[in-house]
Amino acid sequence: MQIQEILFSQGFGTRRICAGLIQQGHVTVAGHGVTDAAAEFETQGLRFGVGGVEWPYQEKVYLMLNKPAATECSRKPSAYPSIYTLLPAPLRQRPQKGGATQGVQAVGRLDQDTTGLLLLTDDGQFIHRMNSPRHHVPKVYQVTARHPVDEKQIARLLEGVVLDDDPRPVRAAGCERTADGRLQLTLTEGKYHQVKRMIAAVGNRVEALHRSRIGRLNLSPDLLPGQWRWLSTGDLTALDA
Repeated sequence: MQIQEILFSQGFGTRRICAGLIQQGHVTVAGHGVTDAAAEFETQGLRFGVGGVEWPYQEKVYLMLNKPAATECSRKPSAYPSIYTLLPAPLRQRPQKGGATQGVQAVGRLDQDTTGLLLLTDDGQFIHRMNSPRHHVPKVYQVTARHPVDEKQIARLLEGVVLDDDPRPVRAAGCERTADGRLQLTLTEGKYHQVKRMIAAVGNRVEALHRSRIGRLNLSPDLLPGQWRWLSTGDLTALDA
């Protein structure tokens, strides 16, 4: 693929802007400057530099973000900064086929005050698979409750509680007390404000909420709030398990 097309596909701007970056000497491949926008390279395993920053070529992007509090999973936030401002511009600008939407998208949403593991991608099929209730992908949350959690509340969460928008009981796939007012809660559905509403339904209240795992993929312990990283092949396998 021509280096100009490579940069364009990876979100570095229009083809004209990408050609300009190349011709002005801002692009390297294997440590060597490239000034011919039509120069061709094999994309598999390709790493290139733009403005001194190295990038891997990614046909599809899969990211893990440690979402901080007071951020919104929206491109048009209403009260708090968008999570997308935490990502470099190329990830926000990657062109999408067949539509005007650009860049990676969050796989589901976390409330502005919820922290922890958030996935982002530009792979629509992956988003559908991860969000579909038919696939029952488990999501694990660390819950800090306002009041001490007792065995009756845990039993009710496991047996199922009725929320106001669905007459069918919603059950936790797993629930265990980790401290006096703390729970580890596992869900396989993704209803609106589900954790908070389930905890409220058993007579308690969520004070803090953190998502620590999706499938078998744990939030990287060395990833600070607001930081992101690429997902590896092993990470993707853990999500499908």
